[in-house]
Amino acid sequence: MNIRPLHDRVVVRRLEEETTSAGGIVLPDSATEKPSQGEILAIGPGKMTDAGDVRPLDVKAGDKIIFGQYAGSTVKIDGEELLILSESEIFGVLEG
Repeated sequence: MNIRPLHDRVVVRRLEEETTSAGGIVLPDSATEKPSQGEILAIGPGKMTDAGDVRPLDVKAGDKIIFGQYAGSTVKIDGEELLILSESEIFGVLEG
């Protein structure tokens, strides 16, 4: 994959959502929601400040993140469905 996001954008691959409920019931694809967790594949250089400086992003490639269910734009690259988000649409980084 060759994609370089611009400014404060990141490219994310959604993590797979659980297909079994806590009670052991297997859920069909139509009953599951889109996952709101993903792994960052690529990041842009950073956000341009009013002073003209570039502020680097707080996340890096490889980070596992949480984002809004309807955040970002979905794109298909090399047959894979990816998400392009702005850094402000990321709620947090999963650690550990």
